[in-house]
Amino acid sequence: MFNNENQQKSPQKRFLFILGSVMFVFYLALGLALIFWDDIPLTLNKTYRIALGSFLILYAFLRLLRVLQTKRD
Repeated sequence: MFNNENQQKSPQKRFLFILGSVMFVFYLALGLALIFWDDIPLTLNKTYRIALGSFLILYAFLRLLRVLQTKRD
């Protein structure tokens, strides 16, 4: 009769959802910056920068999936 998705979330769950979303954007932006920003002040070989950037992007999406799973609970 009642839909659980219409219930008010606790402040702690809302805060953790927002924090998880911000961290997703942070890791995604950092990974993209490592891959596409040529003048980044980091002394790494291009291959290692692409590998690290790809790892950060993958990690960002794993965090997003985790946040979305927690939101459904």
